[in-house]
Amino acid sequence: MRKQKGFSLIELLIVVAIILIIAAIAIPNLLRSRIAANEASAVRSLRAVDTAEVAFAATYPAVGYASALATLGPGSNAGNTAATSTNAVLLDSVLGCATATASGSSCTKSGYIITLNGGTAVNGVVYSYSVAADPVTANQTGTRHFYSATPGYIQYNLTNPATSTDAPLQ
Repeated sequence: MRKQKGFSLIELLIVVAIILIIAAIAIPNLLRSRIAANEASAVRSLRAVDTAEVAFAATYPAVGYASALATLGPGSNAGNTAATSTNAVLLDSVLGCATATASGSSCTKSGYIITLNGGTAVNGVVYSYSVAADPVTANQTGTRHFYSATPGYIQYNLTNPATSTDAPLQ
């Protein structure tokens, strides 16, 4: 009899089945950890916007709070380091994206759409703002919606866009 070299078909099928079982266990955990990372990034983004808004209002009291993310960012010229009331350079170019406009101030970061809404101006000064973070694709890029407003604390909602009446994040 000849000595057989290599693996039999049964042995290869067993190895493939084991690899598939391990993948079936690992992939959902990987997706859950990615969602958790996206949610943490969204909360950090809201905190960054809150901090930038306070700094902006203190620096430009005649303007008040910014009404657009692009106003808080570096603007279309990302190399611009001179801060102005139209490009305060308080946020990076991803969160303070130059494509945001005053009418629709939203940028996408880490699977979340970050939207800034400025309050109504009184005598040219904006005294309030609100910022929201909603997942781009529900249950894939994130499961919670986040919201923050002028006081600066963050609230969340599990199913709908968060508002000022939702539970605070703890």
